[in-house]
Amino acid sequence: MNENTILIPGFDKPVSRVALGTWAIGGWMWGGPDDDNAVRTIHRALDEGVDLIDTAPVYGFGHSEEVVGRALAEKPHKARVATKLALDWNDDHKPFRNSSPARIRKEVEDSLRRLRVETIDLEQVHWPDPNTPIDETARELQKLHKEGKIRALGVSNYSPEQMDIFREVAPLASVQSPYNLFEREIEKDVLPYAKKHKLVTLAYGPLCRGLLTGKMTVDKTFPESDLRSGDPKFQKEHFKDYIAAVDDLKAIADRHGKSLMVLAIRWVLDQGPTIALWGARKPEQIDGVSDVFGWQLTEQDKKDIDAILTRHVPTPISPAFMAPPARKA
Repeated sequence: MNENTILIPGFDKPVSRVALGTWAIGGWMWGGPDDDNAVRTIHRALDEGVDLIDTAPVYGFGHSEEVVGRALAEKPHKARVATKLALDWNDDHKPFRNSSPARIRKEVEDSLRRLRVETIDLEQVHWPDPNTPIDETARELQKLHKEGKIRALGVSNYSPEQMDIFREVAPLASVQSPYNLFEREIEKDVLPYAKKHKLVTLAYGPLCRGLLTGKMTVDKTFPESDLRSGDPKFQKEHFKDYIAAVDDLKAIADRHGKSLMVLAIRWVLDQGPTIALWGARKPEQIDGVSDVFGWQLTEQDKKDIDAILTRHVPTPISPAFMAPPARKA
């Protein structure tokens, strides 16, 4: 194992610290699917050494998993697949939380079929369900783990207190949370907890939904079908401040001869036992993955980054807007 890889508890070998995130590949909230391009994107990621693919049933309501399954079936690979469960949806495709034992078992069987695998490498509870006791959720997942249908268990968007309850029943390998230069709430609790209990943290949204690519300008707008249309950071009164911070951050990236996007991913990797989920839906969006490795931010870089954020975004906006509602009890 080297600094480019990390071992997720329960895996027999390390995986790359940059994983491919496939929310956009599912199409939902990202302008619709483009399957052929998505398959080429996954193949490009494999060629670049990315050997962990992160997906979920709710990404396109099964579609992202199907595309991942197709792509991996079409190309020899050694990739591992992380997926999720515990989000249900109604006929209008509006998700809600459901981690009941019956739902969990159904989702695992459906994911195995869509992904065309016999074992899910990492199965994660997407969001905690306030109407299902956490120990019930963990117990059912532990059964599926013992049946050989799941290699390792993870949670997503869980608090330390919720993870404590889960761990009393089943082994926990990872936690997935929103984490990037602008969204750092997990530094208060989840990240220290993960370090203490030797969990791997999967950071989703490390580019803050495209903001940290450095390619946006203040006049950029988003259609209602785009997730960012409902994100307060992308609304006019806040967007200009975030863009100003992005412009200043580019100077730090320039010090190292890197793009802002690469700087943002490197920052996540420098925070501890982390994997950054690099979201992409086009092959060219994989460009830069190899530039993430082989260097680190200096302490001065980190101080300068914090100063830029304090200057332009003194009151960061939480990613809480993404939380789906609870199911009706």
